[in-house]
Formats: sequence, structure tokens, C-alpha cells
Amino acid sequence: MSESGSNGVKDRTTGQFRCLYCFTRVKPPRGAETFTCENCGYAWRIWWFSPTEPRIRGPVWDQHEKLSREKMKKQGD
Repeated sequence: MSESGSNGVKDRTTGQFRCLYCFTRVKPPRGAETFTCENCGYAWRIWWFSPTEPRIRGPVWDQHEKLSREKMKKQGD
């Protein structure tokens, strides 16, 4: 415990995770199986290990591949 008496979870963000592409904190609708980040547009498959705690399982491959190709093409111009 810290001097203030908290155990470090005071600011825990229940129901959210960070996008693995842009690191923006996002909050998917409860029970969603996929979620697209509003900031970068990448879509993620979600696993709920409890009714309020989502985690990323991995990218939605067809969307991920399409966005990656578009971004690589823009860098090449």
C-alpha cells in the first residue's frame, strides 16, 4: 500500500482496453465480439473474461490487412 492508503487500483479502467495499434483507450459495448477503434480504424476481436472486462484476442484479419496495405501505399507515395 502507498502512503495515501490506496492499493494502486483507484484509477483502474473497468470495461476498457487500449487499441494495440494507436494505444488509445477504448470502451466497446458490453458483450461485443468485435470492436473498431474510432481513432485509427483498426478492428479487434474481443474476449470477455468477465461480464465487465474485455480483452483483445487479435485483429479482424481482413480489415487489418486492408488498412495495413493502404497505409503502406500512402507511405510509398
